[in-house]
Amino acid sequence: MTLSKLVVRNITRRRGRFVFTLLGITIGIASFVTFQSMGGNLKKEIYRETASLGANLVVIPKGSCGFEQLSVLTGDQMPTNITMEEVNKVAAIKGLTVVPFLAQKSSISNSPVSVNGILPEETRKLKAWTVAHGAYFSTGNDRGAVVGMAAAKQFKLNPGSVVTIRGEQIQVQGVLNETGGRDDFTVFLTLPLAQRLFKAVDRVSYAAVKVDNLALTDSYIEKINEAVGLGVVSDKQMLKSVLSIVGSVNITLQLIAAVSVLAAAFGIINTMMTATYERKREIGILQALGAKQSTIFTAFIMESGFYGLIGGVSGVMAGLITSIVAAPYISSNAFTTLVKGSGTNAAIDYKLVIGSVLFSVVVAVAAGLYPAWRAARLSPVEAISYE
Repeated sequence: MTLSKLVVRNITRRRGRFVFTLLGITIGIASFVTFQSMGGNLKKEIYRETASLGANLVVIPKGSCGFEQLSVLTGDQMPTNITMEEVNKVAAIKGLTVVPFLAQKSSISNSPVSVNGILPEETRKLKAWTVAHGAYFSTGNDRGAVVGMAAAKQFKLNPGSVVTIRGEQIQVQGVLNETGGRDDFTVFLTLPLAQRLFKAVDRVSYAAVKVDNLALTDSYIEKINEAVGLGVVSDKQMLKSVLSIVGSVNITLQLIAAVSVLAAAFGIINTMMTATYERKREIGILQALGAKQSTIFTAFIMESGFYGLIGGVSGVMAGLITSIVAAPYISSNAFTTLVKGSGTNAAIDYKLVIGSVLFSVVVAVAAGLYPAWRAARLSPVEAISYE
């Protein structure tokens, strides 16, 4: 009998123990892959949302923290502390194109939805939107709504449909083509209508600013600070701030996954130690037939590695499926809105897949070192005489 056949026979002789040990490493690796996959897709989503913002600078309320900057990317509800007078002062600076936004939340059919008040033409130019169905706003005072493609599908909206926002019925005028970002999940109203509905007359949440000359970005920031007492961040600064938040969350999730993998490693140690005691007589017979200590050691290491390989493959599959299936059901807020979006276009990261399987095998082999060493140290007489 070859060594590989012996290993497979030994592992499967106690099927209940085999299944539960394998389940432990599978759950540990699945947790690791789920958090890593969702975290990786989340970073991609943040990069994409920053690019789709279409702005080089963002004017926000003074003292806004990283979470409020994250809300700019997610379209989550934000304070309405910026006045139109301040927006106009910024717009008066030569070389800047300023587009204000009122970011709020409402609900349709008892499901939360982002609602943005916009200046129609200015926003369309900034975002490069195109209309898939119906018509876009014809004036800046239209009383209708334009919705993103994903929102239209979710709530089964078409041109002519009626939605109720803040107790007022509003007719859907058009549906935008898919952008691949959070705009797909948003309902857009003209700015005056949104300000009236959300009782934020003459106020907005933030303003996106496009500069004519990127080389003068720092100079523009100084001019904006001189003109108004508001905060100004560049797209790069905002990206760095948001990624730092995401990085902290990812580290926490990875530590949780590490605990799961560690628990699985101790499960393997327990299984292999039990196997060592149960198979003392078998080990003694092998040694009496001429098997070397290195052969016994290798056999036990291969058993541990087998657990790691099978558990790693099944864990990776379970983790990837979980990350894709779970994302749409995560509660919507300033952080998890991007997580939800990341699940819709999640791509398989082959580096993560291969790395996770290798990590599983390494952990399993490391867990099997001590049991293998104990098994290899048994003397033939002690092993054979074991009852």
